[in-house]
Amino acid sequence: MATIIAPPELTGPPKTAGGRPGGGNGFGGSNDGGGNWDVTPWSVPARAYHTGMWMGIAGIVMIFAAFTSALVVRQGLSTDWVTTAIPRILFLNTAVLGLSSLTLELSRRSLRTRRDAAFARWLYLTVALGLLFVAGQLAAWKELASRGVYLSSNPSSSFFYLLTAAHGIHLLGGIVALLTLALRTQMIVAVPKKRVAVEVTAIYWHFMDALWIYLVILLLVRL
Repeated sequence: MATIIAPPELTGPPKTAGGRPGGGNGFGGSNDGGGNWDVTPWSVPARAYHTGMWMGIAGIVMIFAAFTSALVVRQGLSTDWVTTAIPRILFLNTAVLGLSSLTLELSRRSLRTRRDAAFARWLYLTVALGLLFVAGQLAAWKELASRGVYLSSNPSSSFFYLLTAAHGIHLLGGIVALLTLALRTQMIVAVPKKRVAVEVTAIYWHFMDALWIYLVILLLVRL
């Protein structure tokens, strides 16, 4: 009885569309020859997270640029502009936020040097300083209210509340991200790929710090 020998293309490993062994479904999977697909999910590169963060930051910059433009135009056309005295606690808040950027950098350095306990400790301290900053902002609003200066008192006070509140809301998003990292320190330490979350969160947090310094200068000059 004659033996039928199948051609190599039928007995060899599955080939890709380009003729290379390995097969594929176009989505990172491969066929074992029996109709079963081994689907391997795509791994998102770190640069994609960084790009997404910078795009988000660009959007925030546009928002505050619009607020700044509105403030300048409103002040220039206004006949009812009344100067709003800036609460002194804002300077303390600035120092607190600046210190939080320092503690976050110490946390990142500890992660790179594999000091796991220090990484978590500095990260929790950063969260605490962020919450202290928010508490300081609430104290500033309370001080203005005690003077009888409210959101609708005059155009100047309206912009003060608008700008500081908008920054505070964005900062709360950063605090949530930091707290999420703090609760997952063990996973971040164990899985190097997870550390990209620390990097992009740090970019956002430092941006919030820089944005706040800009806002304080703007309020001092314009209000």
